[in-house]
Amino acid sequence: MATVKRIGPGSAFKVGLALYGFMGLIFGVIFGLVSMLGGAIAPPGQAGVFRMFFGMGAIIALPLVYGIFGGIIAAITAAIYNFVVGIVGGLEVDID
Repeated sequence: MATVKRIGPGSAFKVGLALYGFMGLIFGVIFGLVSMLGGAIAPPGQAGVFRMFFGMGAIIALPLVYGIFGGIIAAITAAIYNFVVGIVGGLEVDID
């Protein structure tokens, strides 16, 4: 049984950034497709073109926002974990 005694906040930030950035990309694509559909079926004069381009912007904006906030939260969580481990001990992990 191995014990995880410390998680590096910088390492946790990188993993959180990549993980949540990828999730943001998936959500951004879904949001973009839904917005494009809504813009395509909007009645004339209802800013349908604006909705289509706004939705496509989500493909860029959501991965950035999700990634940055996910990385920050992961780093904070790692720092809190390191503090608590000093008091109660680390996680026991069975590694093959």
